[in-house]
Amino acid sequence: MVKIQRALLSVSDKTGLAEFARALAGAGVELISTGGTAKALREEGIPVTDLSSYTGFPEMLDGRVKTLHPKVHGGLLFIRGNPAHEQAIQEHGIKPIDLVVVNLYPFEKTVAKPAVTLHEAIENIDIGGPSMLRSAAKNHASVTVVVDPSDYDEVARQIQATGDTTPELRRRLAATVFRRTSAYDGAIADYLESAFAGPDQPKTPSRNGHLELPRELTLKEPRVQLLRYGENPHQRAALYGQFNRYFRQIHGKELSYNNILDLTAAANLITEFSADRPTLAILKHTNPCGVGQAASLREAWEKAFATDKQAPFGGIISVNKTLDLASAEAIAEIFSEVIVAPDFAPEALALLQKKKNLRLLRILKSPTAAAPWELRSVGAEAFLLQERDAKTTTVAELKVVTRRRPTESELEAMLFGWRVVKHVKSNAIVYAARDRTLGIGAGQMSRVDSSRLAVWKAQEAGLSLQGSVVCSDAFFPFPDGLIAAAEAGATAAIQPGGSVRDAEVIAAADARGVAMAFTGVRHFRH
Repeated sequence: MVKIQRALLSVSDKTGLAEFARALAGAGVELISTGGTAKALREEGIPVTDLSSYTGFPEMLDGRVKTLHPKVHGGLLFIRGNPAHEQAIQEHGIKPIDLVVVNLYPFEKTVAKPAVTLHEAIENIDIGGPSMLRSAAKNHASVTVVVDPSDYDEVARQIQATGDTTPELRRRLAATVFRRTSAYDGAIADYLESAFAGPDQPKTPSRNGHLELPRELTLKEPRVQLLRYGENPHQRAALYGQFNRYFRQIHGKELSYNNILDLTAAANLITEFSADRPTLAILKHTNPCGVGQAASLREAWEKAFATDKQAPFGGIISVNKTLDLASAEAIAEIFSEVIVAPDFAPEALALLQKKKNLRLLRILKSPTAAAPWELRSVGAEAFLLQERDAKTTTVAELKVVTRRRPTESELEAMLFGWRVVKHVKSNAIVYAARDRTLGIGAGQMSRVDSSRLAVWKAQEAGLSLQGSVVCSDAFFPFPDGLIAAAEAGATAAIQPGGSVRDAEVIAAADARGVAMAFTGVRHFRH
């Protein structure tokens, strides 16, 4: 085993750098570094040699050329023990570089900024970093390469213990490098393809307000954790990607595959509602089974729970404000799988943590706002990609099509129910008041069946549909759905419109005094 003698460090992300470099120096490793990284190390009192001193060639062209030098790449690429290679590096005064620590210019973060310019994007394309990473990863038989700060601890531990790293670790780190450089190049290609689009294509990532679909789809995300199983115990499963940027689990047993699907659906629904008014949603199998709004979350819970007192058992609860003690006390009376909230009051957290299996998560930021795309697999090597359904509807966008206009209360109920029906599996029917759901019919093959199911659920809960609003995620293809809603007590309806029988549906509404508005937007959810 040959001990690591020399390391080259050049990082944009300084997370954990000082601790790692101090461990290397303590193990007798000579540290070589570039501009900002060398400055950061010196400020920590860690001895370091400037790369320009090592190569005898200054950084130039505003830092564009600093690591592209034979003393760097020769020191990385030569095959240890190969007589011809050994002779060549001796002749040219090249010393071995045994460890490379590099993370790349933040290109993805740069182009994600709303006002980024093409010049700024181009200047954040790293050249020397990927070159060093690839050289070191290619020669992983002898060279250790680190691109992710999360690997610092293990690398430091092995070097402190033996002076070197194991072949198994070097292989894993090399694979990590090529995965990272592949994703990095893919992000650059996607951006430039859009920026350099021809005159007949958009020069921005959007067209008529819609995101431009990529010509190639590259999916390279790290595995976050293995899950106990998938939807069913006989299915293996794992979680990948940036889930922990949006949610932080603070209590309870590990999340399951189904938990993750459900809590994400719950978070997406609750972010439809402004935090100005306390709102609470209960979901089961990604479908809302009750949503309520009130002056307090406790009252909102009572309205949501009243919609369906059976389905919430083992359900997912999401709220749009800090969960307080009064709400926690009410929720704690039934068994829930997950509660998702922006935060938890200390006394509410203390109460809920008495249930050791109850999973509590903070929403760090909206997963909907941060994720413009939805991706699904449709086979071993086929995928569907679409824009997320982020469309919201305002009163001004409604087209009233009946003789009677909706009252102010009916309009409020329309918009409340329309936010909910968007998150119900199609065919979807929601009966709503201005601040609560009254009956929900989800996932039926017939829209009339969904309406009947919603009516039955309301009856089972002892709720009256008199004066309610019926919300349909897609148009009523026949008058029968509207007639059934009117007979159940609905006095207003909101639907997309667009059926060849719209006139018949409107006539049926007029004949029964039902006010109806078209949105012009469908919210199918499969």
